[in-house]
Amino acid sequence: MSGTPPPAGGFVRRVGMFQAIAINMSQMCGIGPFVTIPLMVAAFGGPQAVIGFVAGALLALADGLIWAELGAAMPGSGGSYVYLRQAFQYRTGRLMPFLFVWTAMLFIPLIMSTGVVGFVQYLGYLAPDMGKTTGDLVGLGMIAVVVLLLWRGIEHIARITAVMWAVMITSVLLVIVAAATDFSADLAFTYPAHAFELSSGTFWVGFAAGLTIGIYDYLGYNTTAYMGAEIKDPGRTLPRSIIYSILGIMAIYLLLQIGTLGVIDWHRMKNPGDIASTSVASAVMEETWGKGAADTVTVLILITAFASVFTGLLGGSRVPYDAARERVFFRPYAKLHPRHRFPMLGLATMGVITAIGFLIGRHTDLATLIQLLTTVMVIVQALAQVVALSVLRKRQPGLRRPYRMWLYPVPSFLALAGWLTIYGYADRNSPGRHPIEWSLAWLALGLVAFAVWARLEKVWPFGPKEITEEYLTAPVPEAEPAGA
Repeated sequence: MSGTPPPAGGFVRRVGMFQAIAINMSQMCGIGPFVTIPLMVAAFGGPQAVIGFVAGALLALADGLIWAELGAAMPGSGGSYVYLRQAFQYRTGRLMPFLFVWTAMLFIPLIMSTGVVGFVQYLGYLAPDMGKTTGDLVGLGMIAVVVLLLWRGIEHIARITAVMWAVMITSVLLVIVAAATDFSADLAFTYPAHAFELSSGTFWVGFAAGLTIGIYDYLGYNTTAYMGAEIKDPGRTLPRSIIYSILGIMAIYLLLQIGTLGVIDWHRMKNPGDIASTSVASAVMEETWGKGAADTVTVLILITAFASVFTGLLGGSRVPYDAARERVFFRPYAKLHPRHRFPMLGLATMGVITAIGFLIGRHTDLATLIQLLTTVMVIVQALAQVVALSVLRKRQPGLRRPYRMWLYPVPSFLALAGWLTIYGYADRNSPGRHPIEWSLAWLALGLVAFAVWARLEKVWPFGPKEITEEYLTAPVPEAEPAGA
């Protein structure tokens, strides 16, 4: 297989199909489902909470098809940065890619911080006497170890990721198998009165809450798109890594959710004093195979949580690189490590913000942190990217598209409806915290930062627009095999 060599000082394409799927799945199935099953049950008020995981999967798949088309056509480092830069340059210059990087530097580390919160939460099962300060120190130490492991070449990281992916699959499968050995259909499928009363406002409030939690659990299906410049044969690998990882994780989540509900009474998950509300997978193992098995699987879950933070920072740290290299973000972020060729400042910055988010999450609650990160993400990434797909189909019809969205534009409309539901729900369930207001304040601050930056750089609106359609004329990053 031949391909165009990377530009001098650029990334190297070394991540293949299996490794790409492993990176996505490790990021998706980290600590998320193990800590959000009780949150989902609380949102729906019963075992019908499985609806939330199905709804999250459908939104992830609809949005994933957007990522698949854009990523295959424009396989550069930075993911959404590249797509928004190409789509919105005609009217607003560099504003949208700048704002994306601005928000990504916040919401990506916040996602990682939830993983660290979950790590410490499950560690509490093994060390029930662990105090608040000790837990804080453990979480901060975990973040430091992740950054140190990522301070190396991508070829070593790909091997580490494959090992952690195997541990993740093992831990999830053990919980699923254990639940199957002592499964009670009465527990799993006995619903409270009016559980499916669609005319009830309570159902739809629960659905919106479940959709928010569900999409959080699937976040990570786009990790390889951020690493587009490091993916082998991206026209084939990127779409498949996104779609296969979503379908695989959906099957795992449904088995995990139903199995858990068939072992643990859902009322226990709503009781803050019960271990099932904080470490539900450990509770399943203890109920079925005993304390020793529960301890063992808890260790595997901790490794899984570590893997999700690891792969998330791996992909996220690449986001500012292309922007800075092309003078759309602060220039020091364009510098790569002289030997291992990874973005040093991007990794270090996101590590620090992850640590701050972890400490905030420890002193509020996980649901609030999830709502904050989703509202920050929705406007500049999710909604803007739906628009970007249609804009690019109109503005750049000659763009090489190895993959085109199935049933266009239906998935775009579904993604748009899903993201708007999540955004509108946020403030309703967070009295006194106002995630929407915080997200708009961060966006406003980004507009001010852009104005100052644009004035200094003398670009639009203080200079001419610079239209660059490099993907219309760029060489194919990696040749596709005959008959593909």
